[in-house]
Amino acid sequence: QVQLVESGGGLVQPGGSLRLSCAASGSIFGIPVMGWYRQAPGKQRELVADITSGGRKNYADSVKGRFAISRDTVKNMVYLQMNSLKPEDTAVYYCKFAWSSRVYWGPGTQVTVSS
Repeated sequence: QVQLVESGGGLVQPGGSLRLSCAASGSIFGIPVMGWYRQAPGKQRELVADITSGGRKNYADSVKGRFAISRDTVKNMVYLQMNSLKPEDTAVYYCKFAWSSRVYWGPGTQVTVSS
């Protein structure tokens, strides 16, 4: 089993920044695909960004140039730096660790962008 816990969410004004962190613990072997997803009220969960075991990064078009994903494979953590935040970025943000046969999700952290 793997446990994931997100942190760093909160209320921020439009144009502001937040940094989300996700800490993993438990039975971690090898480097998984690490990702951030979000779900806004009434919408489906969507990929925000992920990073493969080889380090390739992938971003949703809506966040390219504003968000940056990074990781620390020693500490088993993944981060999401979010800049130039917009009201439409408001959502619950979830981290995900995925190996070929195992997928784990964190409980989520709320990000609210509002003036």
